[in-house]
Amino acid sequence: MLDGIIIGFETAMSMQNIMYVVFGCLVGTFIGMLPGLGPITAIALMIPITYGIDPSSGMILMAGVYYGAIFGGSTSSILINAPGVAGTVATSFDGYPMACKGQAGKALAIAAYASFSGGTIAAIFLMVAAPILSTVSLSFQSPDYFALLLLGLTAIAAFSSKGQFLKSIMMTLFGLMLSTVGTDQASGIERFTFGQIDLLDGISFLLIAMAMFALSEALLSIINIDKKQPDGKDTTSNMGSLKLNKEEIKEMAPVIGRSSVLGFFVGVLPGAGATIASFLAYGMERNLASVKDKLKFGKGSIRGLTAPETANNAACSGSFVPLLTLGIPGSGTTAVMLGALMAYGIQPGPRLFVDNPEIFWSVIVSMYIGNLVLLFINLPLIPYIARTLSLPKQLLTVLILFFSLIGVYLVSFNTFDIYMMAGFAVIAIALRLLDFSMSPLILGFILGGMLEQNLRRSLTLYDGSISFLWDRPITIGILSVTAIFLLIPLISALKKDKPTDNVGKTCDV
Repeated sequence: MLDGIIIGFETAMSMQNIMYVVFGCLVGTFIGMLPGLGPITAIALMIPITYGIDPSSGMILMAGVYYGAIFGGSTSSILINAPGVAGTVATSFDGYPMACKGQAGKALAIAAYASFSGGTIAAIFLMVAAPILSTVSLSFQSPDYFALLLLGLTAIAAFSSKGQFLKSIMMTLFGLMLSTVGTDQASGIERFTFGQIDLLDGISFLLIAMAMFALSEALLSIINIDKKQPDGKDTTSNMGSLKLNKEEIKEMAPVIGRSSVLGFFVGVLPGAGATIASFLAYGMERNLASVKDKLKFGKGSIRGLTAPETANNAACSGSFVPLLTLGIPGSGTTAVMLGALMAYGIQPGPRLFVDNPEIFWSVIVSMYIGNLVLLFINLPLIPYIARTLSLPKQLLTVLILFFSLIGVYLVSFNTFDIYMMAGFAVIAIALRLLDFSMSPLILGFILGGMLEQNLRRSLTLYDGSISFLWDRPITIGILSVTAIFLLIPLISALKKDKPTDNVGKTCDV
């Protein structure tokens, strides 16, 4: 391993490759900031450039674009509540409320520190544990993934305040229902398309995210009835300070540690990725929070912003484990990178350590460099980035509408998607006025397809029997954790109700 690390540093620390990392981080950050363009789009745009350079430099460039795009996606989530990338949806839950309170600078600084910490810690894990973790990822089967996704859905507890649990469940079910629209991949049967050809491919995540968050936010701002700004004042024009005090740093430190570990191990699992990691980290932190701290989630909680930002960057590094050691893409983005590697004539897998050590280790070392570059580039730029919020409210609203509509249209070039997006935005406005949260809907929609696929595979594997739920130790372990997460809010509620009843009886006497 030591020889490999030395080879990696020699390759990655060349002036040429350092320039590629810087260029990749800059391009990825810029593209990630634009709603509708994510890391997959960014890397796809870089592939033609990489054909003219050697494989090590090409992978270093694409890795830099990957980190930068994830960081840029968090910026748009925080500033304009437009999570164009699934992995940064959870970032908007507390990042955007902080921006609304005039703390946009602090929110962006927290995102930068959390991203750097999560990516760096995960890179260390990747360097030390990649060979071992490749066998762990192979041991996961469909029943285990099904249990893991159920665990992710229990995060609805994190999005529900007192008296809102039933509403959160309803919105999660709504999201699961929307995820079933389209052609069933296994049987080829149309589901809930109502004879509409444009729905054969289902509803895209970008359309739902833009409609439920960015577009509805802009429309609510226009009619000036958004509950976050009841008096119509522009509360987002003040960037606020970038400095963090000692108490805030102390609050972030344990969250970063827990979320880095969780994010990395979720990222290692093929097909899991940054999205599930960010939701799980957010849910875990809310469940671990005290009663007082729980009330801050969804309203600008530092822990609520730190957890998903740390986890999604850690998961990005973790997703390289199955790619480099097994040749299995851990996410859609690494699937594109797998295609680029194969275009070089290189087959990722167990032999990559031996046949092309310079590629494997240089990518890992470039993760350290990439995270440092992102931190040093983006911290000085935060005041300029946050000035987006100082734009006149009318102009900012028009820009949000423009990027939302054009982002969805550029994906499919279909005007039907624009009409459907407007319809969902109207539904979102009605639901938000009735105090329904959009977050559980997005969670159900994102995880719905993967949940169905793994349930079907599990049933096929066990000849239609549900014994897969208790047949494997890994499955039982994950389901046990899921049950604990579901019982914690119930037990907490019972404990709070018990003294209330006693007080009532005493008063009656």
